[in-house]
Amino acid sequence: MPETVLLGSEPLRPEQVVAVARDHSPVAVSEAAEKNLAATRQHIDNLAHAETPTYGVSTGFGALATRHIPLESRTALQRSLIRSHAAGAGPVVETEVVRALMLLRLRTLTSGYTGVRPGTAQALAALLNAGITPLVHEYGSLGCSGDLAPLAAVALALMGEGEVEYNGEVVQAGVALKHAGIEPVVLAEKEGLALTNGTDGMLGMLLLAAADLRKLLDTADITAAMSVEALLGTDRAFAADLQALRPHPGQARSAQRMWTALQDSKIVESHRGPDCNRVQDAYSLRCSPQVHGGARDSLTHAELVAERELHSAVDNPVVLSDGRVESNGNFHGAPVAYVLDFLAIPLADVASIAERRTDRMLDKARSHGLPPFLAFDPGVDSGHMIAQYTQAAVVSELKRLAVPASVDSIPSSAMQEDHVSMGWSAARKLRKAVEGLNTVLAIELLTAARALDMRAPLVPSPVTGRVRDLVRTKVEGPGPDRHLAPEIAAAEELVASGAVLAAAQLEV
Repeated sequence: MPETVLLGSEPLRPEQVVAVARDHSPVAVSEAAEKNLAATRQHIDNLAHAETPTYGVSTGFGALATRHIPLESRTALQRSLIRSHAAGAGPVVETEVVRALMLLRLRTLTSGYTGVRPGTAQALAALLNAGITPLVHEYGSLGCSGDLAPLAAVALALMGEGEVEYNGEVVQAGVALKHAGIEPVVLAEKEGLALTNGTDGMLGMLLLAAADLRKLLDTADITAAMSVEALLGTDRAFAADLQALRPHPGQARSAQRMWTALQDSKIVESHRGPDCNRVQDAYSLRCSPQVHGGARDSLTHAELVAERELHSAVDNPVVLSDGRVESNGNFHGAPVAYVLDFLAIPLADVASIAERRTDRMLDKARSHGLPPFLAFDPGVDSGHMIAQYTQAAVVSELKRLAVPASVDSIPSSAMQEDHVSMGWSAARKLRKAVEGLNTVLAIELLTAARALDMRAPLVPSPVTGRVRDLVRTKVEGPGPDRHLAPEIAAAEELVASGAVLAAAQLEV
């Protein structure tokens, strides 16, 4: 059984978010959090009956914040807020994204700063545990005042309205809640805002992307080492004493991994010594640790921002421990949006240098003895020629995706919300970029494995040999007439699943 993720005073860890989003780990609200929620809610109930209006409790929202709402209309106000804000459009986003968004909103609710009732938090936890996933659409968040339309779609499902995915089918939320034994929530004062005012969608996508990128950057070190070996490159540029001259931690890690991967390679040993007529390798080989390492250090910074956001209580207004309800700007997604955009840049560059290594293996003039395009019968067989075209097309797309979204801002809500982060948009394109990097590395993996085979009778290193054997077993078919598209898809799965890392057994 997966470990239950307990929500309360302690911040979530990134791996817990990934476990709930992808592996459907159960969640629970701690007893201490329930007591804290009840105490905070009392402050909201007191303000709800006060003569002085309080924003989010007894007023309208956004540009309508100056309008006082009478007590008898406030349930309708909350319902209307959610219905009007659930205005997303476009394709439905992935289940794991919605589950991450739901968990992170629940995390803020249980922090005790939002003023929701304990039962509302429990209902959101019940939705997650029942596997009920509201349909959230691609467009509707500007990354400021929270991921409004996406979060409103979740709140709508809590109310028993809208559509959800449940047991593999799209059904009405009311039907799914009834089947799961969950009572629809009738929202009270402040709860509509509390359910929609957060950076949860963009943060969830950042955490998921970071988990994937850690794995992909480790894989890139292995595919790069295989390419260096296949191209009769040297491992000397990756030596620790040379790397220590430029002490970036990510670079040091990538160089050490590549150095270790190439040890005891008969291919590398075959061209050492005075008979080797090459002074130094091309940049795409020699500088791989610098590029991969720069990406690693960029990811480390992004993970630091994500960790800080996981320690945050993002809502507006917030309920403080002394009962004050204060407006603030913590819902602005700028800190998260910047790193979402930032990661797309090194990601595109890691893909770009991988494509350059792949192209060298296919070019007879630069591959040092490999057949053109690694074809069995050049001319009759095109080998990996068009696989590299596919790589190039993806790399070109990744460069476009590296253009930042966070430099844009479109004013909304009658100029009340006159500067926004576009963090959700930055997150959406980063997800697409992660998929693209996976494809690029899969094609380099296929190409390098085939090139190593063509270096026979020379034997690759134990590390690269194990990875080459994995490709032989799981991907490559016999002969020159095989279809490459299924092989690329299979290699993508090997990269995404971590099978390449497991085969390499490279604990560095």
